[in-house]
Amino acid sequence: MGKESKEELAQKAYELAIKYEMEYLNESQCTLAAIQDTLGMRNDDIFKAATGFAGGIGATGVGPCGAVSAGVIAISSKIGRERKNWKDPEKTRWKTYDLARKLCEKFIEEYGGINCGDILKKLLGRSYNLWDPAEYEEYEKAGGHKKEKCPTVAGNAAKWTVEILLES
Repeated sequence: MGKESKEELAQKAYELAIKYEMEYLNESQCTLAAIQDTLGMRNDDIFKAATGFAGGIGATGVGPCGAVSAGVIAISSKIGRERKNWKDPEKTRWKTYDLARKLCEKFIEEYGGINCGDILKKLLGRSYNLWDPAEYEEYEKAGGHKKEKCPTVAGNAAKWTVEILLES
């Protein structure tokens, strides 16, 4: 991180997340990588741990969007309580909860919810069972990985998370 403004850093995270999602897929890892790369907080163990959150957790479409999960992971890894201070007398966990709630509120405002299926309905008109090859093909035909669809969701999650972290 150089002397970039908050707005420039948020835009950088947005663009990186879109680029990563279009190239590598897996919105949770792409969102997290964009946040980590923008804020200089790379951690490959946390990146690896984010793998299973994609597609509404395990590509099921029924859980929270992987981009939301990645934002919460980034917030928690930066602000959250540490195991060595598990009792948390400072109540650090509550600051983390507040920042995670702010991210969720941005998703609700923009997409009507935080669940993958709900976001897909808003973007593509319906949700998809990404485990079913025919459904996955339909998702791709509907433009799921086109820039203005899921990659932009990842971009927004990265941007909003960076803004939240820099404001905290």
